[in-house]
Amino acid sequence: MQSGNVATPFGRRPMTLALVRRQAAMEIKHGKAADKWKVLRDASAAMELLKIQSNSLAVLDALLSFYPDNELRQDAQLIVFPSNAQLALRAHAMAGATLRRHIAILVESGLIARKDSANGKRFARKGDDGQIENAFGFDLSPLLARSEELAMLAQRVAAERASLRKAKESLTICRRDVRKLITAAMVEGADGDWKTTEDIYIALASRIPRVPTLEGVTSVLNEMEMLREEVLNRLENLENAEKISTNAAHIEQHIQNSKPESVNESEPRSEKEQGAKASLSHQPKNESQRAFPLGLVLKACPMISDYAPRGVGSWRDLMSAAVVVRSMLGVSPSAYQDACEALGPENAAVAIACILERANFINSPGGYLRDLTRRSERGEFSLGPMIMALLKANGQGGLRAG
Repeated sequence: MQSGNVATPFGRRPMTLALVRRQAAMEIKHGKAADKWKVLRDASAAMELLKIQSNSLAVLDALLSFYPDNELRQDAQLIVFPSNAQLALRAHAMAGATLRRHIAILVESGLIARKDSANGKRFARKGDDGQIENAFGFDLSPLLARSEELAMLAQRVAAERASLRKAKESLTICRRDVRKLITAAMVEGADGDWKTTEDIYIALASRIPRVPTLEGVTSVLNEMEMLREEVLNRLENLENAEKISTNAAHIEQHIQNSKPESVNESEPRSEKEQGAKASLSHQPKNESQRAFPLGLVLKACPMISDYAPRGVGSWRDLMSAAVVVRSMLGVSPSAYQDACEALGPENAAVAIACILERANFINSPGGYLRDLTRRSERGEFSLGPMIMALLKANGQGGLRAG
């Protein structure tokens, strides 16, 4: 430790070990210089990180105004010695007690240092040549020593502000997307529990902090983006279900037109006819589309009705509800698409309704549906026994499936 670098305060102001370490560690490279007003701007930008206030910056501005040059230089006299009256005047007529408090804050934050005389007075002693030999007052050397650090702190604050601005912009756009998507779904009567989704959105929007911080805004933004993704997935699934339903209707119409004499599509009259029907609808030979009456399915699987806003009054309603349940159970779109191709859209919806009834006993609904699909493709699975088992469990054992 170099004893010449350490100056103790005058009077009753205490000396601290932190102040000793700070003074001893201060080292300025030979020939170093920095623009004093740039250093002040950097300190102003980093004021929150430095834990100083705007009045502290006003005092620092006033102190720098007593330094005659624009550049702080290592080889220059960096001590200013204004009286409190002069300093208060340049600090916008700041009250004496306030001035002293903010000088102490600047010293504590390591931006200036005191160099007190024997009697505590601030003055400069000049030599025979008129140059200042020694001065007592406020040392601006810490500002020069920390000029690079202050610049980095200012850049860090600027980067955080830019990140906060981008996060706020992204959150605003994401909120708009979610709000308008939910509104469109509700206004146009899209299937699904959109009121619950809207409640989730409102609760999430209420968590946006009044005084935004990067951490707080980013947290809400991440959840809002997840909600937007979920809303888009649900709308996409509904669109896919509508396409599947439309394709199924076209296939059914083709079957009816090609075999006008068939009056019971769930019971083909010949093995040849049954095979032709299965080929057209991509279903196993032992089951055709809508193999079970809708009323029977609803008695076996009543829970599916909870996911249809207007109830299940048609196969279209059942398939739309199944899409919602599929997402809720965590069944992937590809697994459900495979089931639709193997079983047919209606029977795939029935399978989802059956899985919903037994969800508490099924560890992986998606894996279970894929297993049913594979078994159906091999001709080893039929929905009939599953529906009968659920009818029995629901006290409807006297009814027959099919």
